[in-house]
Amino acid sequence: MATGDVQEAVIAEIDRRFASLRLAAPDQLARLRASIERDGVRTPLLVSTAVVPGLLVLVDGFKRIRILEDRNIHTVAVRLLPLDAPAAQVAMLHANAPHRGLSDLEEAWIVRSLCREHGLTQVAVARMLRRDKSWVSRRLRLAEHLESVIQEDIKLGLLSGAVARELSRLPRGNQVPVARSVREHGLTSRQAAALVTGVLGTEEPSARRDLLADPLRYLALQDSAAGNPSDPRLGVGGNEIRKALLTLDGSAERVIRMLMRHAPAGLRGEEARVLTGPLGHAVRAAEVAVKRLHQVASDSGIRVEPVDHNA
Repeated sequence: MATGDVQEAVIAEIDRRFASLRLAAPDQLARLRASIERDGVRTPLLVSTAVVPGLLVLVDGFKRIRILEDRNIHTVAVRLLPLDAPAAQVAMLHANAPHRGLSDLEEAWIVRSLCREHGLTQVAVARMLRRDKSWVSRRLRLAEHLESVIQEDIKLGLLSGAVARELSRLPRGNQVPVARSVREHGLTSRQAAALVTGVLGTEEPSARRDLLADPLRYLALQDSAAGNPSDPRLGVGGNEIRKALLTLDGSAERVIRMLMRHAPAGLRGEEARVLTGPLGHAVRAAEVAVKRLHQVASDSGIRVEPVDHNA
């Protein structure tokens, strides 16, 4: 690509049909803006002359051209490449490979375009991109399994590409409510990954709704359980039970503290109405858990001290 001729081009005349394959990436844009304001644009933009005869189609430099427009600059140096549409999209990926400039989702969009719009096989795409077929298959699945509304949110900067990768693990029907929970509670990509894992492991619809309504509570409990290392005296099953018991104990203590602090005389008005459902679910779950715990204790010959209700 470095052998192409370099010339000045009018920014307004550069075609940006491939912009839909790129993300805005606000953090990257801010860093690049500071660099351009300090040093200017140091390398020519890459454009293709063969996608559409007579047009300069932008291949690489979408952030740079946006920054130049914001600064009211009208021309820019471009390197001319005689690439058709598939070759131009391959060049987009190769141009960004040295500094890992594309997210997984951007790579997925390019792969989907090559396979679906240009009719290339996954084997052919893998060869063109210098990747193995499994990589191409994973990227294609990411682009096609992720709900379109989620992809639009990512393009608008409402969700990150890293979060998108986690959401793609979910069935399509579950992606939107989980994405909404991630966005409303400001979860990081790591927290989103833990939330997705929790949703996948929760079969009861009401429990899943509670999880999405208060993901930070669930994540706090997960962190608490993770902070308790396995007991070497126990097997796998025993340690799973131990972690569940510790989580239940900590959760129960937290609920009691919150009730004593915020509802010492009971819930009133709107709070009572809104919390009727969660309170009912919690009571039923607690009653089932207590009954089962007493049964296990009895079957195991373990004496459980009676609860002092006046404490």
